[in-house]
Amino acid sequence: MAEQNEIQLFDGKQVRYVWDEEQEKYFFSVVDVIRVLTDSENPRKYWSVLKTRLKQEGSELATNCSHLKLPASDGKSYLTDVADTEQVFRLIQSVPSKKAEPFKLWLAALGQERMNQLQDPELSIEQAIKDYRRLGYSEDWINQRIKTIEIRKGLTDEWQRGGMKEDHDYAILTDIISRAWSGMTTREYKKYKGLRKENLRDNMTNVELMLNGLAEAAATELSRRENPKGFAQNANIAQRGGDVAHVARERLEQELGDSVISDKRALNFTNPPEELPFNDAEEVKE
Repeated sequence: MAEQNEIQLFDGKQVRYVWDEEQEKYFFSVVDVIRVLTDSENPRKYWSVLKTRLKQEGSELATNCSHLKLPASDGKSYLTDVADTEQVFRLIQSVPSKKAEPFKLWLAALGQERMNQLQDPELSIEQAIKDYRRLGYSEDWINQRIKTIEIRKGLTDEWQRGGMKEDHDYAILTDIISRAWSGMTTREYKKYKGLRKENLRDNMTNVELMLNGLAEAAATELSRRENPKGFAQNANIAQRGGDVAHVARERLEQELGDSVISDKRALNFTNPPEELPFNDAEEVKE
């Protein structure tokens, strides 16, 4: 499941949701939806009581809810109940609220926004900038992150042109690049930073983003010039691209007298908004 965690505002309150690229549908935090509809001080308890009643009534809404990891106020991600758009509409019917109709319109607008972004990539980038600002990232970091997104897109375009398979080859090639410049695979890098499901690049410092971007940009340019065929040739270019960034990393660390590989994550260098409608207690116990 290719997922993109995001946060939007409705009536001044944050709603966490995930866009599933494979299923091409949204999944929303049920607790957040309950919160905006009811203004309840304890939306998790409200949902627990409602879910019990719905189960007794034989409602599929209570039994078919999915569980996904969504970000909490401590920067970690926890399993919580989520519902797709159709299920949210059913939920609205079960919750007396004056905000029902405005929330339906909000959902419709969100769906249209996604369609517009798919047709115009610039809109998707603009939305990413807004999301990062809302999450408290600095303007310098955001600018660097957007550049790395563009670089990554160019690299994956090259991999696609070279016949690489997205589900399998991309991950291996990414690890080759990562290990070449940082000494760690993506999984090892995430473990070093104490991450689980969180996006690694969203938890890199400016310097880490710069070096990773250099590695991928170098690999992209090498690929454009050499037109690799097959996995072995693409892997060779991935290694060489990572090596370019490794040389730059070593030189920078010589000047700084310290490692630029950091165990810091977003929680350590962002200024998140004060009001966060979710907390660790929302974790689904299984």
